[in-house]
Amino acid sequence: MINYNVDSDGIATITWDMPGRSMNVLNEASMTAYAGALESAMKDDKVKGIIVTSGKDSFIAGADLEMLLGVDTSDATKLMEQFSQLQKLFRSQETGGKPMVAAINGTALGGGFEICLATHYRIAAANPKTKLGQPEVKIGLLPGGGGTQRIPRLIGVMNAAPILLEGKDLTVDAAKGLGLIHEVVPAGELLAKAKAWLMAPAGEQVVPEYAGKGAKPIDGRAVQPWDRKGFKVPGFPGGQVWGPVGVQTFIGGNAMIRGKTNGIYPAPKAIMSCVYEGLQLPFDSGLRVETRYFVSLLRDPVAKSMIRTLFFGLQEANKLARRPKDVPKQEYSKIGVLGAGLMGAGIATVSVQAGLDIVLVDRHQAAADKGKAHIAAELDKLVKRGRLDQAKRDAMLDKVEATPDFGALKDCQIVIEAVFENREVKAEATKKAEASLPKDAVFASNTSTLPITGLAQASARPKNFIGLHFFSPVEKMPLVEIIVGKKTSPETLARAMDFVQKIRKTPIVVNDSRGFFTSRVCGAFISEGHRLLKEGVPAAMIENCARFAGMPVGPLSLNDEVAIDLSWKIMDQARKDAEAAGKKYLGSGTEDILELMVKKLERFGRKNGKGFYDYPADGKKRLWPDLQTHFPADPKLLYGEGEEKRAKEDEIKKRLLYVQAVDTVRCLESKVLTNPQDGDVGSIMGLGFAPQTGGAISLIDQVGVKKFVAECNALARKYGPQFKVPKLLRDMAAKGESFYGNYQPAKAA
Repeated sequence: MINYNVDSDGIATITWDMPGRSMNVLNEASMTAYAGALESAMKDDKVKGIIVTSGKDSFIAGADLEMLLGVDTSDATKLMEQFSQLQKLFRSQETGGKPMVAAINGTALGGGFEICLATHYRIAAANPKTKLGQPEVKIGLLPGGGGTQRIPRLIGVMNAAPILLEGKDLTVDAAKGLGLIHEVVPAGELLAKAKAWLMAPAGEQVVPEYAGKGAKPIDGRAVQPWDRKGFKVPGFPGGQVWGPVGVQTFIGGNAMIRGKTNGIYPAPKAIMSCVYEGLQLPFDSGLRVETRYFVSLLRDPVAKSMIRTLFFGLQEANKLARRPKDVPKQEYSKIGVLGAGLMGAGIATVSVQAGLDIVLVDRHQAAADKGKAHIAAELDKLVKRGRLDQAKRDAMLDKVEATPDFGALKDCQIVIEAVFENREVKAEATKKAEASLPKDAVFASNTSTLPITGLAQASARPKNFIGLHFFSPVEKMPLVEIIVGKKTSPETLARAMDFVQKIRKTPIVVNDSRGFFTSRVCGAFISEGHRLLKEGVPAAMIENCARFAGMPVGPLSLNDEVAIDLSWKIMDQARKDAEAAGKKYLGSGTEDILELMVKKLERFGRKNGKGFYDYPADGKKRLWPDLQTHFPADPKLLYGEGEEKRAKEDEIKKRLLYVQAVDTVRCLESKVLTNPQDGDVGSIMGLGFAPQTGGAISLIDQVGVKKFVAECNALARKYGPQFKVPKLLRDMAAKGESFYGNYQPAKAA
């Protein structure tokens, strides 16, 4: 696990190499072993200097999140003691009196990078793929091994802000430019350079501040900048954090955090407080401040929810944990896309970037060419940003065949249909494509709402028919919802998942139903926004409450983006299908809004520049002023900051989140979703559901199932059946159960 070696020159090398893991992590076993090796080196008089490095391709990935997820957080005092040991260990390596070098051979993140920061000299192997940084904020935590104290003391608060507050990764060259590492050398020279620095004669003798009066000077290379007399924090005149520049920095920083996060994430606020308080204290006191804030975040359910979903949930999804076993992996080289509109062209764009040949089919050559032009424009953006060179761009575009000829699909391994959201149009495209496709090819529909089983009726090979629901814009949205029809074979599901992985998207698997999971829940969110509008809640209040609840946009803005006329068509199709089946159509109660906007006012959304918002030529969308004419606002809610308004705002935020959570549970109860984790991953990655909750299902656990049911019952009595909780949730409340009470993440490879 930790290899320890002392050479004939008195240089000790501590090599991290945890067996059975692809990457080293900080856990109880590895830290105990590391502490033992470090102690041996410090106590051995023969050891003149210490190198810490890794026997793997990467350095250390950070803390073992499985360990953090399983930590008992009930006793804050015990947690403080537990995590202060990490601080003491890292502190011991920089105050042990022996110079220490981090030989960084690959990616070092989180606690792995903090080990490096606690050494006296840092050398990195030249590798453009190496990532250095502190990503803890992305999972609701802060660096707990001294990162909030060492980084600002090395490079100043302004330079530290993106690393700590945004979790921004650094290349080795960027880290060197900032002053976080000292040298970048060829990989083959890494250890030799580290040893050479240790073997060089000491340039100075220094009495560290921690040593006290009368202490003997030691090798200056073994003393950190903050342990030297007269150290000043960079960026502040005289090093005074409390001076005018410091005050302006932290006031501006807090305003920036508020603006970017709407105050809903505890971690950025804690990091800012930690840095501000810690920099005004002696270094060791600053470390205690950091530990206190780390423990407070770890005890907050936000962190565990985010870790569970945004790390383990995503990891399982991207590793295809739901893939049917014993099905050979499908290697893709050529695919077809039917429909060259925004969705089809977007699917083609991400596919060609993954190295695939593309046949892009549309009714007319002009339409197909327009789709190819979209692909070219997207690739040009990457060239402009320096992420793609011109030669590779041209080679990718050469892989795209734009044509009206369905015969060109003859050697495609999968075809994705992305034509107009109409059952008849899709059926026609299916039949034309299958006439040319190989018999074993997968046929996938990108429908957003139409049941896959029904669409498969047009197919001569329903076993090969599946749903692949992409999200707009395809180039940016990471999720693909895979929908299994009643006749879809396990082999087809496995091959569809292989394709999604090939194009670097995250899949969730759901069973067939109208709207599946994401479109259904998205519709619930939009409909609740419509209800609020009809109730007299000002449109701006609806939109802002959604954002302050954690949603990326409000329901009215989202409806504009997906197209109001599409919502109307989906509703109309559902009504017709119900009538055809002899069933009563159960609508949302907001169909009148859709009819008004589409049929009477011809406001279709962003697509025609007119929706709940206006889209003027200057590019700054604005709420349509005449909304107030059609939906008069309650005067009491237009102005002021009274208790009534604040209570209403809290209620609106709750309604917009709870309506989605309830519908997600309905999807679980009806087996559309097969497990809670897919609901959480899908709600965040596909719908933008408030990430601080960990997802729509995790929100219920955060609130508490019993309390959530009680609050929904109250909302149902007041606002309607959309808040009526399903039997599954009522039974869980009665039994005192939760969705993740016994959650065990999959073991990391």
